[in-house]
Amino acid sequence: MARAIVIGGGVGGLTAAAVLHQQGWAVTVLERSPELEPVGAGISLAPNAQRALDVVGLGDEIRALAAWQRDGGLRTPSGRWLSRTSSEAIAERFGGSLVLLHRATLVDVLRSRLPEGTVRTGLAARLADPGGPGRPATVTTDAGDLEAELVVGADGINSVVRKALFPGHPGPTYAGFTTWRVVVPAPERHFGSHETWGQGELWGSHLMKDGTAYAYAAAGVPAGWEAPGGERAELMRRFGHWHEPIPEILAGVAPEQILRHDVYYMRHALPAYHKGRVALLGDAAHAMTPSLGQGGNQAIEDAVVLAHHVDPEREPGPALAAYSAERLPRTMGIVAKAYRTGRINTAPCSRPVMLLRNALIAGVNKAGPNLVLRTLDGIMDWHPPQDRQTGAGRTEASRSRS
Repeated sequence: MARAIVIGGGVGGLTAAAVLHQQGWAVTVLERSPELEPVGAGISLAPNAQRALDVVGLGDEIRALAAWQRDGGLRTPSGRWLSRTSSEAIAERFGGSLVLLHRATLVDVLRSRLPEGTVRTGLAARLADPGGPGRPATVTTDAGDLEAELVVGADGINSVVRKALFPGHPGPTYAGFTTWRVVVPAPERHFGSHETWGQGELWGSHLMKDGTAYAYAAAGVPAGWEAPGGERAELMRRFGHWHEPIPEILAGVAPEQILRHDVYYMRHALPAYHKGRVALLGDAAHAMTPSLGQGGNQAIEDAVVLAHHVDPEREPGPALAAYSAERLPRTMGIVAKAYRTGRINTAPCSRPVMLLRNALIAGVNKAGPNLVLRTLDGIMDWHPPQDRQTGAGRTEASRSRS
């Protein structure tokens, strides 16, 4: 049986492991952390990722976790709505709505699709040899060397696999802003999902099905900037006077619950997402800002596209070249679009510039709410190659939307 080693036990790596196992590979997942502890608080799965998870038989299980059944949209710090949309409008346009869930929940669901013993934690891995025709790839660990017909580098934004394959590449670039994320018990007062834009700052609040609220914030700051007085005090200073439910959410946040990370992205594309018998996916290949909510979604797409191309009975070289050719232009296009979006709402700006931006957004919304959703055309309407081969998954909305 052909062997596949997945380096990295995050969302992308576990999706790859699940779909490769399903297709007959003998899969081993190597995760350097002592346990599978997902980085980040929540993840939003768009219709494109849900369709990818259908390939693994998990799409409906994920859709059942959807909590957003109300209107939502974009607001100002005072609470005024700039644009409105709804789960129904998204479903009509893209064939499904958004599902927001804990990353830990998604990791558990993905891991449940793998045989016992597939995931080996507390084991750092290094790529010793990418392999080639007639020669397996070699991965070095503290427990010894492992050989495989296929290696998947899913080891995140600071990928050691990427550095081994492309040592001359400059790696990720600072995007100009930092992010905070929290999950807290939902406020008593119900609210619609929203993202609120200020002057170089933003806040988002969303309900999850388990009765918690996922909130995130971003602000343009220099790389390595430290919050004076701690992260909670900084969030209160920046956002504590914004509209409800933001102050109520902040009131329930303990300092240790706050996750904060400077945002980096892959400004310079890799020459390919593969070399030898090794493929890169997710942040290891195309780290992107969270501005479109597509980072994890694109890693899931990568995994099912990779599995579609490779065959345990054949040399992977041509298949990996096809994987690179399919994924590199799509993902780097989304990287660029996410970066531009992030700069629009986190770059420091004057009040007149903010008011002009808000007026333009409100004007577009009045011209037609679906004009805002059109910015996600080509992203959220994606179908996996398995669907494209059979014609499955096409919705009336995708055929008729304008």
